[in-house]
Amino acid sequence: MTRNVVVLGGGTGGTIAANRLRRMLGDDVEITVVDRDDDHVYQPGLLFVPFGTADAADLVRSRARQLRAGVGFTDVAVDRVDVDAHRVHLIGGGVLDYDVLVVATGARLLPEETEGLTGPGWGERVFTFYDLPGATALAGALRRFTSGRLVVNVVDLPIKCPVAPLEFCFLADWHLRERGVRDQVELTYVTPLDAAFTKPVAAATLSGLLEEKGIELVTEFNTGSVDGTGGRLVSYDEREVPFDLVVVVPVHGGESYVERSPELGNALGFVPTNPRTLQSTVRPNIFAIGDAAAVPTSKAGSVTHFEGEVLTRNVVRFLAGDELDEGFDGHTNCFIESGFGKALLIDFNYDTEPLPGHFPGAVGLPLLKESRLNHLGKLMFSWLYWHSLLPGRDIPGIPGSMPTAGKHLPPATEEGAR
Repeated sequence: MTRNVVVLGGGTGGTIAANRLRRMLGDDVEITVVDRDDDHVYQPGLLFVPFGTADAADLVRSRARQLRAGVGFTDVAVDRVDVDAHRVHLIGGGVLDYDVLVVATGARLLPEETEGLTGPGWGERVFTFYDLPGATALAGALRRFTSGRLVVNVVDLPIKCPVAPLEFCFLADWHLRERGVRDQVELTYVTPLDAAFTKPVAAATLSGLLEEKGIELVTEFNTGSVDGTGGRLVSYDEREVPFDLVVVVPVHGGESYVERSPELGNALGFVPTNPRTLQSTVRPNIFAIGDAAAVPTSKAGSVTHFEGEVLTRNVVRFLAGDELDEGFDGHTNCFIESGFGKALLIDFNYDTEPLPGHFPGAVGLPLLKESRLNHLGKLMFSWLYWHSLLPGRDIPGIPGSMPTAGKHLPPATEEGAR
């Protein structure tokens, strides 16, 4: 009897998982991907749309066309999952039974969770670049902006691609200088963290870069409301940050069907997941990948790629009744655009923070250092995304587990690695 693997979500994680499983299992299972529409958006490209260096139309391709032959695709939204009956209920009444469920529906923006954010001023002086309509609208606003205070605000964590708001600050500095109006603009980065980033070594480097570029850093600011009319961010402890134009990264949560599915998700709508095997803690035949998974690492495309190797291996092992592989180490790899044709690169995992050195070995891309090479790597990632990552191919020389070669590890870490 043919067994069914249902993949919820046709974005990065769902596409990688389905394609890898199809290659590994062939016709032994029936694989079906479910998503509400057929529009696959290359999300890393959203950062560049406001600055006119990426065309919104070029970021969207058909979800179905990214899937290997033999993988089914259903463009209907999910209503709920019955984890006891092993059944997915679709909007409109359709039902899909599964032997294994892979949750890959990512994270959604919840701007309505912040008082005033979508009120007066939304789309006029209050924007986000975290979705395609927002990034496109912001492009127009940024073209018209010549003076005043430009603020970038992260409302709360977790968010998709935690370095993207910093990248926006750096690119805004570059963009405004290119236009000759940087002297008339105050740039401010407002974060709920106590530093520019979550990891100390990287935070020190990024804070230094903000200072070097004349970008004010406001930390431990927990945004309670946004006054679009008065041009104010107001924190829960009543601190205020004024703005003429604000770019907000809204609160994130899991997809709404997770909330309608008893036991499937946590309070934020993400799926509780074993951080090493990517098997859910909800039921043994449910796995989660990418932004949908509640694991202690960044919600980023590189993480999803590295997770895909372990997750698909474990789905195969689960179907065979074998012990699961605990091989995912939280590997995260992010290019950080810093403007003027340069970028930094950070590489870390659950146990090791971003460190200086080179990736993936002693000879390679510089870590925690601006370089033209890193910028070219960021640009090249788009091609790799469509032609290697989504098809489920391994990238030669880029291991799933974090490499230690080339990193300037602390002495204790180096000793342990030996």
